Amino acid sequence: MILAGLGVEFESPQPAAFLVKLGGQHKLATMAWLIVGAHSLHVEAFFCRRPDENHAEFYRFLLQRGGRMYGVHFALDAVGDVYLTGRLPLAAITAPEIDRLLGCVLSYADENFDQALMLGFASSIRREWAWRTRRGESLANLRAFARLAGPDGAAGPDAG
Repeated sequence: MILAGLGVEFESPQPAAFLVKLGGQHKLATMAWLIVGAHSLHVEAFFCRRPDENHAEFYRFLLQRGGRMYGVHFALDAVGDVYLTGRLPLAAITAPEIDRLLGCVLSYADENFDQALMLGFASSIRREWAWRTRRGESLANLRAFARLAGPDGAAGPDAG
């Protein structure tokens, strides 16, 4: 089994379908499906939900990355949630290729996550920052978004 040899965490909840957990630094976990079909391997990983705001810039940001991506691309589902999806012919499936494909999924999810959230969810992040600050809650997992807070560390103009 290729996945066991790669040392990744995975489960197989149904025949020919594997759910792989990829740990990142910005997006802490990306769950990627590898589904073996009759002629191809389908890969799909949830990236983030539909943006709350700034849709044009959010989608432009993702589309601008598309031309440089390998094996997968950003795609939307019917409600606008964003996924990384791709398809490879079964003849191309080798351990190094699966390793490369999973590495790409992890890199694209992790490297683009903070900027995508800042573009599509800035108001929500500001509100969350302000709420946590008022309550004395930890801001540890919001540190990547500190520039959305005011100069004194208080949330910016959309905090209300």
